[in-house]
Order: sequence, then C-alpha cells, then structure tokens
Amino acid sequence: MSKLEVEYDDGIDHAQKMADEEAGIGRRPEGWQRYLIPTIAICWSLFQLSLPKFVLLDTTYVRAIHLAFAMALVFLNYPLLKKPYFGLKYFSQHHRIPLLDIIVALVAVYCSLYLIINMDAINSRYGSPILADVIVGALLVGLLMEAARRTIGPALPVIGSLFIAYCFLGPYMPDVIAFKGTSINRFIGQMTMSTEGIYGIPLDVSATIVFLFVLFGAMLDKAGGGYYFIQLALSLLGRFKGGPAKAAIMGSGLTGLVSGSSIANIVTTGTFTIPMMKEVGYPPTKAAAIEVAASTDGQLAPPIMGAAAFIIAEYVNVPYIEVAKAAAIPAFASYAALFYISHIEASKLGIKGLQKNQVPSFFKTLLGGFHFLIPLFMLLYELIIVRHSPELAAFNAIMVLGVIMLIQEPYRAWRDKTDMKEACKQSVINILAALAAGARNMVAVALATAAAGIIVGVVALGLGNLIAEIIDILSMGNIFMMLVITAMACLLIGMGLPTTATYIVMAALTAPVIVSIGGAQGFIVPLIAAHLFCFYFGILADDTPPVGLAAYAASAIAKSPPIPTGIQAFTYDIRTAILPFMFIFNTELILHNVYSWSQGLLIFAMTCIGNFAFASATQGWFVAKNKYWEIPFFLCIAFILMQPQRIAQLLGMAHEQRYYTYLIGLAIFGLLFIFQKMRGPEAALPLAEQKLLRTR
Repeated sequence: MSKLEVEYDDGIDHAQKMADEEAGIGRRPEGWQRYLIPTIAICWSLFQLSLPKFVLLDTTYVRAIHLAFAMALVFLNYPLLKKPYFGLKYFSQHHRIPLLDIIVALVAVYCSLYLIINMDAINSRYGSPILADVIVGALLVGLLMEAARRTIGPALPVIGSLFIAYCFLGPYMPDVIAFKGTSINRFIGQMTMSTEGIYGIPLDVSATIVFLFVLFGAMLDKAGGGYYFIQLALSLLGRFKGGPAKAAIMGSGLTGLVSGSSIANIVTTGTFTIPMMKEVGYPPTKAAAIEVAASTDGQLAPPIMGAAAFIIAEYVNVPYIEVAKAAAIPAFASYAALFYISHIEASKLGIKGLQKNQVPSFFKTLLGGFHFLIPLFMLLYELIIVRHSPELAAFNAIMVLGVIMLIQEPYRAWRDKTDMKEACKQSVINILAALAAGARNMVAVALATAAAGIIVGVVALGLGNLIAEIIDILSMGNIFMMLVITAMACLLIGMGLPTTATYIVMAALTAPVIVSIGGAQGFIVPLIAAHLFCFYFGILADDTPPVGLAAYAASAIAKSPPIPTGIQAFTYDIRTAILPFMFIFNTELILHNVYSWSQGLLIFAMTCIGNFAFASATQGWFVAKNKYWEIPFFLCIAFILMQPQRIAQLLGMAHEQRYYTYLIGLAIFGLLFIFQKMRGPEAALPLAEQKLLRTR
C-alpha cells in the first residue's frame, strides 16, 4: 500500500471517529458489557416506535422517559475524560464501563423519572417544592450539564451555567443588566417540576417527532441508501464539467434530507466524492470545501430539514408542512447556486467531467436501488398528500423500510444463490443495528434539547424583556443591525453547539425581538421568518472557522488544512448567508401570503438567478473572469431580483407592478453576459492558461 493510500485511509478513519462521536459512539466495551449499550439503545428505539400507534402516554411521561434513556446512554457510553489526564485512567476507560459510571447512570435515570414517579404529589404541592424535590432537581440539572459536556462539548454547559448564575446574581449586576433574581425553590420548580424548563417544548419535539426521523435516516443508511444516492448522483452528473463536484452536491443533498447531520453526511458521501474531485483536478481544499458546503446545507432542504424544523413548527404554532413550504425556495435556491459555484470553479480550473467508463449507468443504478426510494416516496406522500402528523408519517415510512430491510438480504441470497439462512440472519442483524444506531444518533439531540430547555426556562423566568431591551440598545433600534448581531451570535454560539441547540438558544433570545424591532420600524416580520433566520445561521456555523467541525471532517478525508478548508467553504456558503436577510425584508421568498403556483415558481426562478449573480460577484467569475467594475452590477442584480418591491418603491411603481422590475435585473445580467463574451475566448480560459499566455 502506498504512502498516499495510507494517509487517505487515516483521514477517513479520523473523519469516521468524528462522525462516531457525533453519532453517540464513545466507548466500545468488551465482555458482557458490550451488549449493554446496544440493548438499551434498541429498547429506546422500540419504545419510541410504540408511541405513534400502540402506546398512549401523557406527553410529560414521554419526555421524562425519553430523557432517562438518553441520560443512561450518555453515562454508560462516554467516559468522564477522553484521555487519562494526570494519570486518571479509571475515568477515561474506553473498553469497559466503570462501576462509578453505572451508578451515575442509575442516579441520572432516577432523577429524570422523578417527576413522573411522584407526579401526583408534585402536582399537589406545585410551586412549593419540598427538600427532596430541590435535591433531586439540583442533581438533575447538574447531571444534565455533565451529560451535555460529555456528548456535545463544554459550550452548551458553559452557556447554561452562565444563565443559571445570572438568575441568582442578577440583583448584584450593573444597572443596565440588573435582574431581580429568583429563589432556589422557584428555579428548581421551573426547570425540573414543570414543562417550561428541561421538560419543555424542545424535548417534547425530540421525544415525539425527531427520534423517528433520525431512526428513519439511520435505517436508510444501514440499508445502503447513502451509497445508492451518491451513485445515482454520479450516474446523472458525473460526465458534466466538474461532474464529481455536482454529484457530491446532489448526493449530499439527498442524504441530508434524512441524516440531519453535516458530519455524518460528509463521511457518507465525501469518502466517494472528495477523491473523485481531486482526481479530475480540484485542489484538496476546494474539494473538501464543496463537500462541506453541500453537506451542511443538506439540513436546509425540505421535507425533513433536521430536528429544528419540527421545533420551529411547535414554537410558531403552525403545521409542519407550513415550515417546509416556507423553507422551500431559500433551500433549493441555495443548492442551485452551489451547483453554479461548482461550475464556476470547474471553469476557473479547466476541469472536465469523468470519462464514460468511470460513470455508472443511470438506468441500471436507478433500478438497482429503486427500493430505497419507496420509503422516501411514502414519507413524502404521508406528509404532503395525506397530511398525517410527522410522527405518524415517519412511523409508516419506517415500517415500509423495515420490510425492505427484511427482504433485501434474502432476495440477494436467492439472486446470487448463496446461503438463505445466513441472509435472513443478516437482515435481522441489520435491523437491530439500525435501531441501535438510531438511538445513539439521538443522544446528542435529546441532550441538546433538554439542556437548551434550561436556557429557555431562564428566559421565561423574566429575563426575556431584559434581553429584548439589551438587544434593542446594542442595535440602536435598527432592524438591519439587529439581524447582523443575531447572525454573528448564531455563528459564534454555533461553533460549539449542534444546530438544534444553536437554533433553540437563539430563537428563545432573539426571534421575538426581531419581530418587535421590525414592527417598530414598519417592517412586518412573520414569526416564522425570524425563526428560520436563526435556523439558517445555526446551520452555517458548522463550517465557520476557526471551529467548523464539518470542515475538520472533510479536510481529514481530503488531506487539506482544516482552517483554509473552512474559510473556502464559508466563501461558498455566503450565497446561503444572504438568503435569510433577503426573506426577512421580502417575505414572498418564504411564500408568505403566496398561494399561486405560477407566482411561487416565478419567485423561485428569480431568486435562483439573483443568487447566481451574487455567487458570480463573490467568486469573481461569470462566463469569464470579472472586472472590478462588474462586481457592483452583479450585487445590484441580486438585490433587484430578490427585493423587487424595494425597486418598485424607488421607481414610484405600484405594489402590483413590482414583478416588472425583474426585467431590469435580467437586462443587466444579459448585458454583463454580452460584455464578457465580447472579450473573446481567451477570457474564458482557465486561470492557469490565462497566466501562461500573459507570461509568453
């Protein structure tokens, strides 16, 4: 094996370790203990599967049991220390579960279930907790913070601890940020004895809806769906200019529909696409950056959009399908612009597509894995046509996928004339592995939603109005400044948090403020637009330097430096970053009060072209290398096509005539096309060839 192959394998191993950590694989115990974690994980999945159709439980019971399973898995699965610092090997064991962690796990489970074990007694003394309530509640908060630290790092526990400290130290703060404070009894009652803290809406959505979608994604991956999607994308796009990059974008988009994790997406698709991109001529940094941008944006794409989409629906109090509808144009316009950027990069670098013999046959690939599309079609049918609840839609799709997984291996054995008994056994193993993987994947989400519930609970204690005042002062009452502050805060907080936690924290702090400040300035900002704004920038934090965990995973595979990879990925994702600003000021981009298909398609087409123009401005290329004076025109085109009502106001046109301003943007775009074409074929040559011509 060559040195290059060894380095590539090491890179994949490193990326896989990152994905395993995010997926909840911390320990690999030996002996009888190796069955303990998978057994608990499978029981958790079976419990969640029983809820949509078979078991009727009060929502508080569901939340508490959901949290108990997550807490048990955390303390059994993650050691206290990742490495044996100061020689403390007992607290960093990866091949066995120490007795101390088993005891802590049991205590955490009891604390999680305390609310429902003593439900009647707690209800009778609501607002007046006894000493036992306070002790168990304090233990639960502490153990939850530690569990969050073990799974998703120190950022969320630190933020949560600051909010908790502020609850008690508020009266001693400077006047500008002074807060009346709260008592220990009221704090514990709010956080652990009600549904306005740890057991709040985020945990409810995690327990009732998100788990099933994560399980669906895990089952699809175990069945081979991820590999099928990337092969299908290659068969469609592999021979076009920059084909492997376009296949990576499509494959990551399809995988991201159900994975809800940018790192898992990179490991699933990037191991195939990054080497191919490098093979056809993409530099390692750009190959990794394209995969990062594609995988990160997978969470934007309806109909699933990761865990946060369902929490948005609960917070905004709209049907889930309305969230998917609102997110449709920005998400698909973002992906269209990324295809466009990959084409620009191929033009700059002179990259062609793959050879015919390197690309799988489309129809053979499509038919070979068509059964993977059946559960996806089932899910879409349930969500969009029948309009079943998200949990019931996911349950029915999982049942279909389960049948496919049961049949798949025996069918292959029959086709290949191999051992049928072994194939049936493998089918059962695959399903059990998928159930365990789904539960492991949910640990971080469950802990993030529960821990973020503490921050939401603190805000509900009375901090909400104070935070609104502080943000109003910082932004000087300016809605645009307010949005910039929110975006920067999302990117900073999101560096150390999962997307879901970032969204919950920022939505609790800023979404109502965006609406109120916008209203004070005459902008009617729908609440769903404010929530989507926080959601988008929470996702973009995944590739924001200097942390950007998604960039680290992709750079490990590409053998590229992680910081430059993150910076390059962020330059690609700028085309996504402008969309939230645009739909705040033009709510038609999220189809608010748009009920006509023709109107929606027109808005979508113009948004895509506007995003293409913005991408040309930021990437320095259209059909040829841009002149400096052309960049402002590209930015004007983007603004005109995404904000037609503003241009109509400037020109004194009636609101009903706003779409005529599209013609202005298209005309400028056409003129720039003509000007660049007139420079001759040399201007469209790859940058390296242009440089060579200049040196002759």
